[in-house]
Amino acid sequence: MERVNSSSDLLEAQAHIWNQVFNFINSMSLKCATELGIPDIIHKHDGPMTLPELVDALPGVDKSKADCVDRLMRVLTHSGFFLMENINSTDEKGYSLTHASRLLVGDRPGSMKPYVLSLLEPNLTEPWQHLSRWFQDTKDRTAFHAANAIECRQVLEGLDSLVDVGGGTGTLAKAIAEAFPQMHCTVLDLAPVVAGLEGTKNLKYVEGDMFKYIPPSDAVLLKLILHDWSDEESVEIMKKCKEAIKSKGKKGKVIIIDMVIDDQERDHKSVETLLF
Repeated sequence: MERVNSSSDLLEAQAHIWNQVFNFINSMSLKCATELGIPDIIHKHDGPMTLPELVDALPGVDKSKADCVDRLMRVLTHSGFFLMENINSTDEKGYSLTHASRLLVGDRPGSMKPYVLSLLEPNLTEPWQHLSRWFQDTKDRTAFHAANAIECRQVLEGLDSLVDVGGGTGTLAKAIAEAFPQMHCTVLDLAPVVAGLEGTKNLKYVEGDMFKYIPPSDAVLLKLILHDWSDEESVEIMKKCKEAIKSKGKKGKVIIIDMVIDDQERDHKSVETLLF
């Protein structure tokens, strides 16, 4: 066990602990500034912005909270999101944007503002409060696992090959390849998606466009694909699927996993369930 040899070591260790404990302040301050539109306000100001100018420009923020805005900006300046600069060669200082905060300006191409706001939503941050409870959970199978463990082996039995069209990084194809070691699985997706991904003995990745070509196989799998396209485009996809399995005769099949919503055929409650 490493010993604390001096008072400076002790202070450094304590500072490290406090920094870790209060790290959430960095992300929550970033969320606050993004929600208030501070990067947008400074960007539109077109130059360093003093604290009083910033407080005046903040929508719905009372001027009595100027000291709190000052503390918020101090945290974000230390975190590298803003700079303090002299204004026109005077002693007066103002806030300006850094490369990071420019990415939080909402009306610019490549803005990360929507991502920051969505990833810091309570629905995504709250589960981290219960991480230790998850590790200590001794149940072999949660309700989620049980609900998704429905057997459907008969759909894939007897197949020697399968192409997962638009299969992304191959999460589903990997599971199929492991469950059916004799089956040769192929994941077809666009180059930016599959570039650099490594396959296994019975799994490979192929760059391609499903509207142009689908590799020949016993089965073509379309999981949550067709609902993204119009009826006309879906027909074109199905034609390519037919070409891919045509050489297999009656053995070939197209497997579609998707939501089918038809309020003409279903009762109101069933349609409501699918919409959810």
